[in-house]
Amino acid sequence: MAEINQTLTQLKLEPANTKNLKSFVGELNGNLKILEKSFGVKIFQNGNKVSISGNEENIKKASNAIQDLYATTAQGIELSKETIQMVITNNEEINPFPISSSGKEYTIKTPKRIIKPRGKNQNDYLGNMKNFEVNFGVGPAGTGKTYLAVAKAVEMLIQEEVKKIILIRPAVEAGEKLGFLPGDLSQKVDPYLRPLYDALYEMLGFEQVVRLLEKEILEVAPLAYLRGRTLNNAFIIMDESQNTTVDQMKMFLTRMGFGSYAVINGDMTQIDLPKNIESGLSHALKVLDKIEDIGFTIFNSRDVVRHPLVRKIVDAYDQFDK
Repeated sequence: MAEINQTLTQLKLEPANTKNLKSFVGELNGNLKILEKSFGVKIFQNGNKVSISGNEENIKKASNAIQDLYATTAQGIELSKETIQMVITNNEEINPFPISSSGKEYTIKTPKRIIKPRGKNQNDYLGNMKNFEVNFGVGPAGTGKTYLAVAKAVEMLIQEEVKKIILIRPAVEAGEKLGFLPGDLSQKVDPYLRPLYDALYEMLGFEQVVRLLEKEILEVAPLAYLRGRTLNNAFIIMDESQNTTVDQMKMFLTRMGFGSYAVINGDMTQIDLPKNIESGLSHALKVLDKIEDIGFTIFNSRDVVRHPLVRKIVDAYDQFDK
């Protein structure tokens, strides 16, 4: 039996460029198949003419996504699975939210990449890092909190707005007793800082990161080793801050010196502390809520830029916990 309320819409992709069309369609029409599955439509492509069949609402979403993706290829950008998924996510509403309520889109330039926000919350996060010296980024895994913070740190280092980047992450699994791990101090905390390193390699290149570490322009600092220090002219990133205690968070926030910037990231759904210990991130969000000179960005599942199943998993856990 044929489905009811089926309609057909035709698009003409301009300019008609063979290379762009090939990139848009993907190998063995792979990109079109992803769009069909995501929006529940059928897509037929012949040159720069595209026909979409399905219900009217889904056709509008798919049509918006198709035009966005083709415009991306026209800019010479390869359509990776990540790019396609972000366009799909942004068009799951017929009238998707604008990336910025003010019309200003923030971008970051690093030696290896130009980074653009993917969604309003990421854009707000970049704006907050531009406007505030202390920022909190709170939300589920895969929303770009760490990646964008590293990008901003690299940009400010290149522009000589800061003299060093300091990476911090509480090592909850080792109880902060890092002396039992082999290697020097940097090697002891490397496993906990891998997401930060991966982003640095992508933006600066492996050799440049190694040089910065040797010159101590890039520093890894276990949270337990910060007491008594004052961090001047630095961009400080603390990742996984939900695993700090209240005392640790207070100690960290009071390490800032002149000319420094701090970004504190965390996911309140992934606290590894013992049940009877309050998260320093949760406590700080309540204590600092009224301070106007601090930026707060709250991410949600719509901002997830990993595999599409991650977003569904985040939503499922949220629903289960309610």
